[in-house]
Amino acid sequence: MKRMASKRIIHHALVLGGVASIASTSLALNSPPSADTQSKNSALKLKIDESPLNSDQDLNSSYAPIVQKVAPSVVTIFVPSSVPELSRLSDPDLNFFRPFFGDIPWQSGAPLLEHALGSGVIVSPDGYILTNNHVLKNAKEIQVTLSDGRTFTAKVVGTDPQTDIALIRVQADNLPALTLADSDKVNVGDVVLAVGNPFGVGQTVSSGIVSAKNRVTSSDMNEDFIQTDAAINPGSSGGALVDADGRLIGINTAILSRSGGNQGIGFAVPSNLCRWVMDSLVKNGKVERGLLGVMIQNLTPDLAKAFKLDRTTGALVGDVTPASPADKAGLKSGDVITQLNGQPIEDARQLKLRITETAPGSQVHLVVNRNGESKTFDVTLGSVPENKVAKASESNGDARRETLGGVAVTDLDQNTRAQFKIPQNVQGAVITQVAPDSAAYEAGLRAGDVITELNRQPVKNAQDAVAETEKQPSNETLVKVWTKGGSHYLAVDESRRSS
Repeated sequence: MKRMASKRIIHHALVLGGVASIASTSLALNSPPSADTQSKNSALKLKIDESPLNSDQDLNSSYAPIVQKVAPSVVTIFVPSSVPELSRLSDPDLNFFRPFFGDIPWQSGAPLLEHALGSGVIVSPDGYILTNNHVLKNAKEIQVTLSDGRTFTAKVVGTDPQTDIALIRVQADNLPALTLADSDKVNVGDVVLAVGNPFGVGQTVSSGIVSAKNRVTSSDMNEDFIQTDAAINPGSSGGALVDADGRLIGINTAILSRSGGNQGIGFAVPSNLCRWVMDSLVKNGKVERGLLGVMIQNLTPDLAKAFKLDRTTGALVGDVTPASPADKAGLKSGDVITQLNGQPIEDARQLKLRITETAPGSQVHLVVNRNGESKTFDVTLGSVPENKVAKASESNGDARRETLGGVAVTDLDQNTRAQFKIPQNVQGAVITQVAPDSAAYEAGLRAGDVITELNRQPVKNAQDAVAETEKQPSNETLVKVWTKGGSHYLAVDESRRSS
């Protein structure tokens, strides 16, 4: 490692061939209901069937019995909204909808009325309907049409943008509510049906299988999607993903597509997550999330080796927020959380979801591996402020192997802090350059990162960083760095650098 000043920084961008698309024709957010509105909501009367699916049943002949059972519970949602005249005229794709909605008279310069289209699922006989948050565009008026043709005006019970779930209600009784399954018992390979109203053509059923579980599509790891290859298209958002028994296992939410249409990769919010959101919205009018106060990442084989662990399961604590519940309980950077309330923790995503789905003020029991020793902690969770969920490290422990060869560092001063936008409370050696052909670059170290620890030893300045790497007895180095996303660990192996 050399100590030198940086004169130029080159930023690299990763271009992805596909993009995640929301499977509806509108995007929007909604505010939680008022206390007066909330008080009028009765308790949810959900039908739950948590028994495992019978995987021995024969579905080769027809899905008709399942469809007949599910179809009456899936509704179409319309949200009228005003849009500028030119926005309609400048988008030729919207002409596709003319056969379904017809032309709407307008005057030159006047706004044009447009209908956002989505789907929903009846989950209780007394009118509660699940849909996606993004379906409710401005939500000044929501029209719900049932499969039998009846139309109702719906009210928003509550919305949760982070899970993209919304709960609305119509004034009706004896509605055909769908039974909710235990989505944790869903298996990859299970047959599923997706039911919704794509492109406004009318209720449509598509078939497929569960392609994967626990999918995360963003670095925040707020998601826990069920992935399916059942066709999902614009207008299907908020529709039902059901198992072979006709039970709801998820709410269809998004697709991964290069064209905007179905390409066999769709995502649904699991029914168990929907149940938790619904319960919170009905009881509190909002979703309250627990807060532990740690920056976490996954364990790679290299990190496990550096921490002298014989496994890669668990969530590695990269940083602990001062005065947070974790800090007060005694958790430290470098701890590996292996259990929560007696249940094993496989990775950082799982820990984060379990914490956020636990009510603030609850006490959780953690088992932690610290320097090879097992320790236990009882932590009283705080509350996530202003709908901000503690972010997981963007590296998620998935950074590739790295070394400090080819890395230039300098001391932190006011100029470097301003240049790289580094807070005053961060101490260490700031990286000014990383050689593109180095193992450090391959691993993910970049200009602007701050090295705060090397091999569990604190780094206060560039001299500390250079001295620590010079006395390194092997080719492997454990590096803790601060980035704009927080602190995380990286395992460095100089011997694996490509020549």
